[in-house]
Amino acid sequence: MKDTDTPAYLSGFAGDHESEAVAGALPVGRNSPQRPAFGLYAEQLSGTAFTVARADNRRSWLYRMRPSAEHPPYRRYDGAAQFAAGAADGPIAPNRLRWDPVPLPDPPTDLIDGMVTMLTNREPATLEGVAVHVYAANRDMEARAFVDADGELLFIPQHGRLLLLTEMGRMLVAPGEVALVPRGVRFRALLPDGEARGYVAENHGAPFRLPELGPLGSNGLAAARDFLSPVAWFEDRDEPFELVQKYMGALWVTTLDHSPLDVVAWHGNLAPCKYDLARFNTMGTVSFDHPDPSIFTVLTSPSQTPGRANADFVIFPPRWMVAEDTFRPPWFHRNVMSEAMGLIHGAYDAKAGGFAPGALSLHNMMAGHGPDAASWKAASETTLAPHKIDGTMAFMVESCWPYRPTPHAMACPERQADYDAVWGGFPKARLR
Repeated sequence: MKDTDTPAYLSGFAGDHESEAVAGALPVGRNSPQRPAFGLYAEQLSGTAFTVARADNRRSWLYRMRPSAEHPPYRRYDGAAQFAAGAADGPIAPNRLRWDPVPLPDPPTDLIDGMVTMLTNREPATLEGVAVHVYAANRDMEARAFVDADGELLFIPQHGRLLLLTEMGRMLVAPGEVALVPRGVRFRALLPDGEARGYVAENHGAPFRLPELGPLGSNGLAAARDFLSPVAWFEDRDEPFELVQKYMGALWVTTLDHSPLDVVAWHGNLAPCKYDLARFNTMGTVSFDHPDPSIFTVLTSPSQTPGRANADFVIFPPRWMVAEDTFRPPWFHRNVMSEAMGLIHGAYDAKAGGFAPGALSLHNMMAGHGPDAASWKAASETTLAPHKIDGTMAFMVESCWPYRPTPHAMACPERQADYDAVWGGFPKARLR
């Protein structure tokens, strides 16, 4: 199968799948036969501890042309200077922050060298927290691959498609879709449109899962059937290949004599997947008041405190607004959770300007925020009638841990120094 062939997929989130690119490569009735077919090597990839509850256990068996253990020592990688950058030292002011979209690069830059870390909130070694990166690239990852030992990667394209070639198969991901690559899965990225820009949420904690539905019942929000995992595919390339690894918050590299994407068959419930955000079944009020944004949660990574997420991936999709006698945009609020927000396309209904597709904002724990003055005025004075918010897709990576911007994020020219001004000009309430 060629890179340019249309990828095929298996339906279901974290379901048990099996797939083989060559008939007979997948063992039947056992995981590790004495002599696997074709001289393949059986290897288990575990995304959780062996003894976690069965419902939470994530693992897959891979049948590959060479064991992944076959590689020379890693050495420090000297590229991607702003990827895996640590947070700024010292106290962080409780200020709201916003950044314009990063420009597309001029020199040839692939996905890894085009990654920039903007926000972090825990050390990866704690197995907690989340980091938010942005990427801008104009070059395929040719003879090199990447693997993240620190966490799983949620790709959120904003401009241009990504063709992710992973150990377990290929996924074509367009703006309006997201792709989840589990911790430890090797991959490389091609750019079918020649350039790409977007966001990445790197989850160091419990693997993302679908949120519980509670009183909603058995349906709504993101459906498991709409998540698509790739069918088996492999590269048989005997040539020098760089393998870049993110480990303990730093980047490392080794050189192989073959492509590491040589898995001929696999089975299990730990696999990359993609999801079309247009499939999200949005819930909302049909009486009064704007609901909490938790009803827009696509994926969640729980913390050890019930009800408090290590990371939530939340979207603000097209939806009908019908609430009566209600201020319909998100209300003014202060929150114990911390919110990193981006815009994929269109406009966000609580911001009249300054928040373009590709931009990023941060409202940390207990930072007062809400609609800007122009949005508040328009929503307060409009004649209420049912209307549809359309042509938009915003998202939020919410975390119980406060985010710390990186030094690059604080110093880069994309940072909007006057962001606080959007909350200026509100008239004082008149009590008499």
